[in-house]
Amino acid sequence: MKLAVVTETGPTERRVAMVPDVAQRLIGAGWEVSVQAGAGDAAWFTDDAYRQAGATVGADPSAALQGADVLAKVQPPTAEEAALVPEGVIVLSFLQPAAAIDGLRVLAGRRATALSFDLLPRISRAQSMDALSSQATVSGYRAGLWAAEYLDKFFPMFMTAAGTVPPAKVLVMGAGVAGLQAIATARRLGAVVRAYDVRAAAREEAESVGASFVDLGVSAEGTGGYARELAPEELRRQQEALAAEVVASDVVITTAAVPGRPAPKLVTAEMVDRMAPGSLVVDLAADSGGNCEISEPGKVVERTGTRVVGMANPPSGMPTHASLLYSRNVANLLALMVKEGALAPDWGDEILLGTCVLHEGRPAHGPTAELLDMELVPPGDGGGESGGTEP
Repeated sequence: MKLAVVTETGPTERRVAMVPDVAQRLIGAGWEVSVQAGAGDAAWFTDDAYRQAGATVGADPSAALQGADVLAKVQPPTAEEAALVPEGVIVLSFLQPAAAIDGLRVLAGRRATALSFDLLPRISRAQSMDALSSQATVSGYRAGLWAAEYLDKFFPMFMTAAGTVPPAKVLVMGAGVAGLQAIATARRLGAVVRAYDVRAAAREEAESVGASFVDLGVSAEGTGGYARELAPEELRRQQEALAAEVVASDVVITTAAVPGRPAPKLVTAEMVDRMAPGSLVVDLAADSGGNCEISEPGKVVERTGTRVVGMANPPSGMPTHASLLYSRNVANLLALMVKEGALAPDWGDEILLGTCVLHEGRPAHGPTAELLDMELVPPGDGGGESGGTEP
């Protein structure tokens, strides 16, 4: 069994799909690991560290991929990268099929099997493989730090001889993994934190990390722990109720996402206009369209005295630990695919079935089949009705 790891080529991507410590663990379990030279440099993992772990280092992608059974990546392969993979290889990545269709088309031609972490079923048995959650932990932590960095006020209360400075008032929208980490980080820095989520079940979790929960009377419980998309009337009522909370805050951190769809718009331009001068919005969902109407990925937009920070690829900003966590997710998913020391995926397993986008070049995921204009062919015997899980 041979695992290949190549350098991520995205302009803002500093993570690597496998770190030396986890590679060493895989090698001890019978894997060969081949890493492209320099693949870990941006995350502070040297080629020598990989060699000491027992991995081989290839001069370029072709050398690293030679003879590989599995390719692990963070970002989806481009069409050029996909053209280099061996016939029949298994690819593990955040594939985001709608945004990676050119690469998937080439992988289909290479009879590749592709598994996407963003489709991982939200079940207890899959938690150790949940790369979305591990990377959201990094994103939420960074959002809290960025809020403190950009706000021109103290986060904690200070009592000084010159008088008392009140703590910052922070509103976190979305109490999933990223939101909870943002809440915890802001609280550790001394802010007073309120949290809002359309899932009523999120109240207990938000309060457990120190936030006061905002109940607006709009609930949108979805499946798999996610919120469903709000109907237009629900969205209108939500925004009307949210306006007062936003305007009363020094900082608003938005983390809301709906899988497979653009990020919901929670903070309107009108709300931003009504915020006090010097206020701040940190939009963690900027890459997927933004929770704030005026956010732009990777930019700080100022409007009527309020700054809106659009965070681009947040986990990449802390690549060392983001890569470590992602590597563990990769290793745990690989372990599920190995039986008696050989690579033998069980396509009746709901985790593998749920994450499978391509199986031996054929679409195994409904939306991907539509994008490729190909017939849906779920893998495995008896997998016809349960395959192709919608995101």
